[in-house]
Amino acid sequence: MEALGSAADVAERLGATGYLCDDALATVAYLALRMERPLLLEGEPGTGKTALAEALAETLGVPLVRLQCYEGIDATQALYDWDFPRQILHLRALEAAGGADDRTVEEAEKSLYDERFLLARPVLAALQQAPAVLLVDEVDRADDEFEAFLLEVLSTYQVTIPELGTVRAAVPPYVVLTSNRTRELHDALKRRCLYHWIDHPGLQREVEIVRSRAPEVSATLAAQVVGVVQQLRAGGDLLKPPGVAETLDWARALHHLGTTDLDLETAARTLGALVKYREDADRVRAALDRMLTP
Repeated sequence: MEALGSAADVAERLGATGYLCDDALATVAYLALRMERPLLLEGEPGTGKTALAEALAETLGVPLVRLQCYEGIDATQALYDWDFPRQILHLRALEAAGGADDRTVEEAEKSLYDERFLLARPVLAALQQAPAVLLVDEVDRADDEFEAFLLEVLSTYQVTIPELGTVRAAVPPYVVLTSNRTRELHDALKRRCLYHWIDHPGLQREVEIVRSRAPEVSATLAAQVVGVVQQLRAGGDLLKPPGVAETLDWARALHHLGTTDLDLETAARTLGALVKYREDADRVRAALDRMLTP
């Protein structure tokens, strides 16, 4: 971490990966790294929460280990499992050895839970590989019990495997949790983390993001695309306003069609890259008619 001596260093290094952040986000990311605290990012989908973890891993030169949360996920999916097919093959090999192997039943059972049969899931893998960036994506989709499990792991950075013992991280992994705020997370988990709300970027910053992440798109087209997207978000009547990821997809789609100047017909034909609901597509077509018709 000596190489990242300030929030400005973090912003510059992230920018070199193509991730452009404002001073507030750079500061909280820097503090999370220095204080070895998890970073909880909340915000609308497509605002760059997951991309920040990816950029941090690239910046720090460490592995990115991702845990995608979903309804019903439990500690087994996050920690470890045993490679049952390999255990069965091992057991058959012991049986085939027969009298040539004087192992006791207890020794044979113990050999089934050797580390070579352990399947490390993301949380355990991050502890084993540390330093690493552990991305716990969309934690709001998991339930209360999983939150409690995460809180325990993030408090000690160690897990106990009954058959093998306790696994401790040599150094704490850099942890980034993301939430789309489909539900409120518990205060205990929030208190363990540094918190930041990521909002949609302003017009100028979003243009810079498009120019950085999609340099093939002309400056004129990038400015036009971002201008339209910003107006659509400001309208507030879309079921799912487009995020930065959709802005990039739309700009690239228009570029691939040879568009240099945004027009109504091409914009309407490429809406599948920008919005994902039929109702939103209808509203956007009407809005484009107002924005792009001379």
